[in-house]
Amino acid sequence: MQKFLIPTIALFFMAMALAAAADPKPASPGKKDKCPVCGMFVYKYPDWVGQISFADGKTFFFDGAKDLFKYYFNVAKYNPGKTAADIAVMRVTEYYDMQIINARAAFYVIGSDVFGPMGKEPIPFKTQAAAEEFKNDHGGTKILTFDQISRAVIDQLD
Repeated sequence: MQKFLIPTIALFFMAMALAAAADPKPASPGKKDKCPVCGMFVYKYPDWVGQISFADGKTFFFDGAKDLFKYYFNVAKYNPGKTAADIAVMRVTEYYDMQIINARAAFYVIGSDVFGPMGKEPIPFKTQAAAEEFKNDHGGTKILTFDQISRAVIDQLD
């Protein structure tokens, strides 16, 4: 029994370490963190923060989902030597409850009357129902998933 206990415990801790490395915990931007796309200080806009964490542990913060997508669509421009494949996780701030959520799982309302720090933004939501409610209340034109958002969609918001 005891000869199985130590390897089992070791395996458990290795699995926990791998899980933590694969999905780093959300971080908060510090006062010196600037959006790599527009150069604005991100901490000033806590309700709009986005973040991209790379597999090597480096995290970049954004002042909204729009700049996060701009970075994602052109990683090499903003971070030479890196590609989108190097990204471990992307997060955005959910509009209603201000919680950090997985950007790939979010629903985004496009074309609403709500503006972020950089003007028109894709507004992120945890659920499609919340996105529908917001779209109806704020004149949104469509709801898109992460995979449905293209560079052209983001360019139209500028």
